[in-house]
Amino acid sequence: MRGLQLSLPFSWNNQRSHQGQPPPRLPLVPQCALSKQGHRFLTSLATTSAAHDPSATNRLLRKFVASSSKSVALSALSHLLSPTTSHPHLSSLALPLYSMISEAAWFNWNPKLVADVIALLWKQDKINEAEALIDETALKLEFRERELCAFYCNLIDIHSKHKSKQGVFDSYSRLKRVLSHLSSIYLKRRAYESMIGGLCVIDLPQEAEKMMEEMKGGLGVKPSAFEFRSLVYAYGRLGLFADMRRSIMLMEVGGFELDTVCSNMVLSSLGVHNELLEMASWLGRMKDLGVPFSIRTYNSVLNSCSTIMSVVQDPRSLPLSIEELMEILDTDEALVVQKLIGSSVLIEVMEWKTSEMKLDLHGMHLGSAYLIVLQWFDELRSRFLARDEVVPAEIRVVCGAGKHSIVRGDSPVKGLVKEMMVRMKSPMRIDRKNIGCFIAKGRVMKDWLG
Repeated sequence: MRGLQLSLPFSWNNQRSHQGQPPPRLPLVPQCALSKQGHRFLTSLATTSAAHDPSATNRLLRKFVASSSKSVALSALSHLLSPTTSHPHLSSLALPLYSMISEAAWFNWNPKLVADVIALLWKQDKINEAEALIDETALKLEFRERELCAFYCNLIDIHSKHKSKQGVFDSYSRLKRVLSHLSSIYLKRRAYESMIGGLCVIDLPQEAEKMMEEMKGGLGVKPSAFEFRSLVYAYGRLGLFADMRRSIMLMEVGGFELDTVCSNMVLSSLGVHNELLEMASWLGRMKDLGVPFSIRTYNSVLNSCSTIMSVVQDPRSLPLSIEELMEILDTDEALVVQKLIGSSVLIEVMEWKTSEMKLDLHGMHLGSAYLIVLQWFDELRSRFLARDEVVPAEIRVVCGAGKHSIVRGDSPVKGLVKEMMVRMKSPMRIDRKNIGCFIAKGRVMKDWLG
């Protein structure tokens, strides 16, 4: 670590612009859920490859590429390349699939996709193949310095997500060579951001903090909120809560107020270590400071409540009211749930008009959708009892049709809500025009809740 001086982030493309300059953007690779066709393909691929028949596997790959649309083929490849793929046993086939896709008439060379392939090859110890792709990309981008720097930053990003420390350091050294003859403070700052983020992702926050000091000393610029958040999250994930709190203090001294994004990182870290009492305390601090809760706040907190996570896996037996839910929660879980109830999140995801009342559950994990729906029924009942409240013509709950689920068309949230509606004997039914929604007439719902 002694020789490191520069940096990497979660993704350069995700960074905000500085001094009116947008960050260099690589062409985006379509990121969508695995289609049913892609799911069938991977299932067949698993069976064929398990039979140790390379020629049959090769034929299946070619047939899939030839018969698939661009989005289907790229989503399947993206799935195999992902650090969180549900088919890790098939990841060795990502390179041959990429090679065949690159021969398709619709294929456009994309350095972001190449970075994903390189990182996976590195993880599989196929260093020669990885270096060949790196050299090929460096040659193509040789006279486009900003794009080349962006490529190395994206490469460090994906290496860090694969938890490949050596991959991060190798990409850093390549990036450093590119920047060594550049005078652009803008590019150097982007590089520092990248490496600091990467070091935090691979659980080296102490080294990242040293690099932040180098950034201030070498460039004379202050770290941004991104670097501080990365540091807070890294210390928190490791359970180093004293360092996490110290980093928050440094962030505030640096002129950055505690916000929802940073707070959610803290809550997620506390949840990993089952620190529910500290989580409840932090939720209280957010309320005191006026830091708004978000859907991610709900997700971070409720994913840490083991009782709730257990009951939503079997919706046939889950409590159907907040009062019933509180009875089965232990003291710590009940405390954090009480802190969530009454926040503005429900109002933000609910639209009330004369023509329609809509509840949108997009972005919610199962625990969050469950608690929001319970609160929503109480809110409906309360509003319907108010004489001056206009009853909407239609009530709609939007769950989504599973387009962004691991398997397209399979929406766990929709399944949960459907079971709740059936068990509660609710008049809400799946909309024939939009299978991702439940609908009912407003008057019918009012009578049912009354």
